[in-house]
Amino acid sequence: MSFSSIGIPGLILILIIALIVFGPSKLPELGRAFGRTLSEFKSSTRELVSHDDKDEDKSSANKN
Repeated sequence: MSFSSIGIPGLILILIIALIVFGPSKLPELGRAFGRTLSEFKSSTRELVSHDDKDEDKSSANKN
């Protein structure tokens, strides 16, 4: 099951539940924390991929 099958009504329901559970004052803080976490994850992933690409380039250069 992917997130694309949730649809607009499902997203609205999730947002309403989050609003009830966390309250309106905590939602912006939670959004910022989620955004920071996501950006750190993306940068770490890019770093790992670029590091692997450099290792592959070095190993292919040593073979030739």
